[in-house]
This record gives sequence, C-alpha cells and structure tokens, in this order.
Amino acid sequence: MKVGVVCANGKAGKLIVKEAVERGLDVTAIVRGENKTASDKTMIKDLFDLTTEDLKEFDVVVDAFGAWAEDVLPQHSSSLKHLCDILSGSETRLIVVGGAGSLYVNPEHTVQVMDGPDFPDMFKPLAAAQGKALDELRLRKDVKWTFLSPAGDFQAEGEKTGEYILAGEELTLNEKGESIISYADYAVAMVDEITKGNHIQERISVVRK
Repeated sequence: MKVGVVCANGKAGKLIVKEAVERGLDVTAIVRGENKTASDKTMIKDLFDLTTEDLKEFDVVVDAFGAWAEDVLPQHSSSLKHLCDILSGSETRLIVVGGAGSLYVNPEHTVQVMDGPDFPDMFKPLAAAQGKALDELRLRKDVKWTFLSPAGDFQAEGEKTGEYILAGEELTLNEKGESIISYADYAVAMVDEITKGNHIQERISVVRK
C-alpha cells in the first residue's frame, strides 16, 4: 500500500510516518524542505503546489497540515479544499488529522466541545477554523475522505500504549473518565484506518483506553 503524508515533518506527521514505516507500508514524506521523518522516500513540494499528477500513485493521502497563528488559520479550509480538488473523482483516500473542538457533547449534535464554558479562549480560533474545514469537507461527495479527531487532551509527548477506543462524532471518555490520547497512539489509530479504510466520508475519533 502506497501512502503519502502531507506536512510529514510536523509532530503528528512524523509519528504517523514512523508508525506506517514500521508496519511495512510504502510511505512518502511530502514536505517543503529537508525530510526529517523515518521514511526514505521524499516529495519536496508545498501543499498548495501539489497536483493530481503528484498524488495519483498513492492509495491513501494523509493530511497532517497544521496552522496555529491567527493570520493563517483560514488555511485549514483552503489547504483541505486544494487537496480535495486534486483528488476529486479518484480512488485515492484522504485521511485528515483533525481537532477535538468540533466533537459533539450532546446526542442531538447541536453543541460542540468548543462551545463549552470551560473551553480555553486561546484555542477557540483554532477549533473554529478546524470545525469550518470539517463542515466544508462534509459537502465533498467526490472524495473518499475520513476525518480523524483526537481526544480533548492531545499529548505530543505522551507514551505509546498501542491501545485506543475508536469512537464517532461525540466526545468519548475512557473508563477513567478521561478524554486523552498521545500523538503516538493517535498515529496507531491513523495507520489502522489507512490499512482498513472502514470510515469513508465519516468523522471518527479516538481516546486512550
């Protein structure tokens, strides 16, 4: 299976590449500069310069794009739109590294995590930008996409347990009442989804067991 990881040098991207390589997948790191990942295959190109031709060889493309500065937050939407446009109508699956702020906290799916009074103000612009990108992605019936949200506490330096709970659109707690997952365990879940492809045109989420 051939996998391309866009923005592979980021914290999530690097761990997804590492996990995929360790499981024997044929992984290409798609980066703007020097490849700092575990893959020995590199495509040096800016996300916004990628073309249909560039991605046609891949079975799965992982979008690990991240932007945090307020002036570039709209790129969550524009970058995802670009990837969808160049993958439109193809058999290549697109799996997006999403956020937790857009997960729902009620069965009616009318209230999201980011709407809560305890949600930190500093993260609201990012959560809103990622939520908007997801809303736009849901309209794309021409792309085989999956949006994978982490738990509320997404820990870059957390340990790898290799275990997780796969959930859906709602914020899910583990037996300890926690919404937490490490980047490493998120990468495990991501590669499971890459290999299985069970959630086309769905948003799913993961939390540590």
